[in-house]
Amino acid sequence: FSKYIIAVDEDCDVHNTSEVLFRLCANTDPARDTTVIKNPSDSLDHAPSEQNIGSHMGLDATRKLPGENYHRPWPELLNMTDEARALVDKLQAQAR
Repeated sequence: FSKYIIAVDEDCDVHNTSEVLFRLCANTDPARDTTVIKNPSDSLDHAPSEQNIGSHMGLDATRKLPGENYHRPWPELLNMTDEARALVDKLQAQAR
């Protein structure tokens, strides 16, 4: 059973929790990208206030398309170069 489903673009590594959370934070507006439904749930789930009736949440963490009520150009994803990543790692180590 799944209480939370996060939809991401195909270039997101779904096995990398940090990447999924980054997409969730960067690509969602809670009012626009969240759906909550209430329906039958797993009987072993103790969280719902009613037996066998629970809520499920869907989160759309994909890039927005023009037809999705998003009226600005969607920014391209930037990736750090290996040199930049090494510099950040070095500076973080020095700060500790």
